[in-house]
Amino acid sequence: MIGAGIFTTTGFMAQDLGHPAWILLLWAVGGVMALCGALCFAELGAMMPEAGAEYVYLRESYGPTLAFMGSFVALLAGFSAPIAAVLKSLVRYLGHFIPVLADDPRTAGLVSLDDLVAIGFVWALVAIHARGLKSGLGFTDLVTAMKVLGIVALIGAAIIAGKGAMENIVTVSPRYAELGAADLASTLATSLIFVNFCYLGWNGAAYMAGEMKNPQRHLPLALLLGTGGVTLLYMALNVVYLYGAGVDGLAGAVEVGLVASQSLFGPSGTTAIAALMCVTILSSASAMTAQGPRVYYAAGRDVSRLAWLARISPRTSTPVNALILQGAVTTAFILSGRVDQILQYAGFTATLFATLPVSSVIYLRIRRPDAPRPFRAWGYPFTPLLFLGVSTWTMVWAVRGRPLESMLGLATAALGAVLFVGLTRTRSR
Repeated sequence: MIGAGIFTTTGFMAQDLGHPAWILLLWAVGGVMALCGALCFAELGAMMPEAGAEYVYLRESYGPTLAFMGSFVALLAGFSAPIAAVLKSLVRYLGHFIPVLADDPRTAGLVSLDDLVAIGFVWALVAIHARGLKSGLGFTDLVTAMKVLGIVALIGAAIIAGKGAMENIVTVSPRYAELGAADLASTLATSLIFVNFCYLGWNGAAYMAGEMKNPQRHLPLALLLGTGGVTLLYMALNVVYLYGAGVDGLAGAVEVGLVASQSLFGPSGTTAIAALMCVTILSSASAMTAQGPRVYYAAGRDVSRLAWLARISPRTSTPVNALILQGAVTTAFILSGRVDQILQYAGFTATLFATLPVSSVIYLRIRRPDAPRPFRAWGYPFTPLLFLGVSTWTMVWAVRGRPLESMLGLATAALGAVLFVGLTRTRSR
């Protein structure tokens, strides 16, 4: 879950909102939504502990068409676009150590050096995870442990030795007064889309359920402890950002972690923070590189024309073809747009298709009330209803605030349906 988003998104929110209280509230709302979603996925995953997560849940609830649409959306917006965004951000942070990467990428020709480096990271991660599950997850575990310890150290250092100002946490930018009621609603929804992107991964453990020894027990624990822990870290990090630089200092900055650390610790501390953020972002990209192919693998088992996605390497027991496909799509996203555009597209589209498996908790409770449920979502039916209600409100207003990226998300879902019809008709003939 912890990736580039938490080190970039607050700058966009500070630019658009200019109000620290709204920023912190949206991060809290995003955490509550992620916890509600994790509770629902924990119930579904314990019922159906198979590789593929929402693909399996949608297939069992609403049929193969929506399941395939979900897997197609996962390929583009659920994994490839987020991996592209985090690796583009990683290169920006590496610019602190390699000055040539800090130059404006638009001045470097058709394909910038920044993008070439990001693409190199894509294929390095593909190679690591193609070597086998233990190799890939061992690497991810190592960098994840480093990033969590580093973030906790950053928060502690900011409290003990940071040169911030408490008034920064409550100082409102003059830009906020310029927002009307309709503009505020649209801006809040757009900002929540960014926040939801940062919480992507709350369902990550569910993709690996088919490879867990005891998924009925371990999957709910992984989902809930992981999501709850990350929510606390995100809230604390945003307080640190505001304490260090305030909304005006953060406004529009992509590298908000560096901006805040410069104010808090000066140049020497900023170098250490930049290194931490590079490790953090790389670990997030590594985790998503491992999770995504399990969805395409599940789709390949059901759609004969895509059976090549379900092929497992006899030597490493990994879905290598699915990994390669994801790497190719991620490369295309890296070349396609700016970080904020990719974030908005991925956040809107992933939110759209997160609502469907969450809704299937209610559907299956009604249609299959006697099915074994080793874990039941706490607070049902309020937890799925809260997730669905806030998600729907967010998407409606996001269409008004960011119509291009939102329409691309809707077009992605529609294209998935068209592809499924074409593939199944071809098969029947």
